[in-house]
Amino acid sequence: MDKEEQLKRWRLVLGQNADPKDSIGLGEEEQGMDKVLDALYDSERERGLGSSSPNVTRWLGDIRKYFPAPVVQLMQKDALERLRLHQMLLQPELLETLQADVHLVSTLLSLKKVLPAQTRETAREVIRKVVKELEKKLRQPLQNAIQGSLSRVARSRRPKPNAIDWHRTIRANLKHYQAEYHSIIPEKLWGFGRRQPKMKDLILLVDQSGSMAASVVYAGIVGSIMASMPSITTRFIVFDTSVVDLSEHLHDVVDLLFATQLGGGTHISKALRYARQHIRQPRHTIMVLISDLMEGGPQEDLLRQAAEIKATGVNLIALLALNDKGAPMYDHHIATQFTQLEIPTFACTPDAFPDLMAKAIKGERLRGAP
Repeated sequence: MDKEEQLKRWRLVLGQNADPKDSIGLGEEEQGMDKVLDALYDSERERGLGSSSPNVTRWLGDIRKYFPAPVVQLMQKDALERLRLHQMLLQPELLETLQADVHLVSTLLSLKKVLPAQTRETAREVIRKVVKELEKKLRQPLQNAIQGSLSRVARSRRPKPNAIDWHRTIRANLKHYQAEYHSIIPEKLWGFGRRQPKMKDLILLVDQSGSMAASVVYAGIVGSIMASMPSITTRFIVFDTSVVDLSEHLHDVVDLLFATQLGGGTHISKALRYARQHIRQPRHTIMVLISDLMEGGPQEDLLRQAAEIKATGVNLIALLALNDKGAPMYDHHIATQFTQLEIPTFACTPDAFPDLMAKAIKGERLRGAP
């Protein structure tokens, strides 16, 4: 390690006060490390990161981005003791009184490994409460939209006598009215058909890096709802630098969310490669990639994997975020490349997701805006 690198290390250890004139230049990544260290170890800080602020989730994601796992666990424990997280998580009674929202759920999931034993069950109940409220809001619109899209009426041109649609048959044959006989002689008969569900396969491919925490929560709820619908087979896959198939947990959203590992890097191409193994009927498969597209692996490999999946006939959709917080941060270059591959790429609110799925199932064109 040269002298300049040593100075940078000491600057990060001692903080901003050790270099008030900024004489030691820090790179972009080192500046990010400095911010997360300052947020935790600044001795003058009183209020910390806020108990249920999105900043908590963002900070937890950042420390995973900049530091190895052993250091991350140490910093999490320090956060519990130094900031208001300590008071919030050590006292189940206080945790129960907090305004529970998606960001608090994300925070609890990020810290689940260091939660005190007496608080862990309370945390699960807080998460279950938020999940039930969101599920109640999303279930009916999602089921209605999908069931309506899956069902179609198969009209028959050679119906049996008891299956003739007389109103439609008469309207279609009015031009064949025979005045001499005061009758319509139908040229074609129209019949009622049976509703036939079009089976679909859904693969939710969810980025569980720290910046996508809220999207992971919403995706888990959506995946669980869709897995309960008999006309759709749902697979739920999460990834960071590794890939984990959590489909077996779809019957219980809380178990599903506790099985995620929020934080870490991003390797989308590895996730796409894994998902391809589970494509059974490409033209009846919808793959929803939920990611900010901040690829940590080779971008060329990511684009090649996406193009090959698209070429098989799979309806591949990229959601840059699945939350209520507006425009997300994302990789504009990859988003543009996806659009050129005719892969719809955009952010989506949970309320808009049912309509998105309905259009995808019907095969309607979706427009992205990278």
